[in-house]
Amino acid sequence: MIEKLSARTAKAIKEAVPHHPTSEAVLKYALEGIYNAVFIIALTLLLSMITGNTKETFIILVTFALLRQTSGGKHLQSGVLCVVVTTSLFTGMSFVKPDVQMTQMLNLISIILVAMYAPSNIEHQSRIPKKYYPLLKLIAAVMIAANFIIISPTVSVSFFVQALTLIKTSRREVKSID
Repeated sequence: MIEKLSARTAKAIKEAVPHHPTSEAVLKYALEGIYNAVFIIALTLLLSMITGNTKETFIILVTFALLRQTSGGKHLQSGVLCVVVTTSLFTGMSFVKPDVQMTQMLNLISIILVAMYAPSNIEHQSRIPKKYYPLLKLIAAVMIAANFIIISPTVSVSFFVQALTLIKTSRREVKSID
């Protein structure tokens, strides 16, 4: 759905401005990212109004996105899958209310995950040179560390879930021994 909408929009833009140097494929790719974000934000906020967790959901939307920009993370295979999973995840996260001790534990685990894996999966998603990757890791860790002072349960859950997306798993074929 998102891919088709992006393709139609890119084609319409290219027909309206045929001499613009940006290709239709590049426009489509950029529009997929924009539509993805718009659908996630709109649907998540709509659900938050229904559930009564708008404040928590807004905090999750902002903090998850900020940490993701500096730390990277896994991407899902399609735009629609991303919208469905992310909207469901953010809505579910808005109900999680850890106590102070668990909040601090989630902060600690998040910092460890960032130290081990960040930045993750940004090589083909960003134009940031590799020489700045240690700085991205530091910025991500500092963001999380700030929550040791703020002690926001919602922020700790958001950072923890985003930090989990950094973990790299390999898809090795498991061979049985006969």
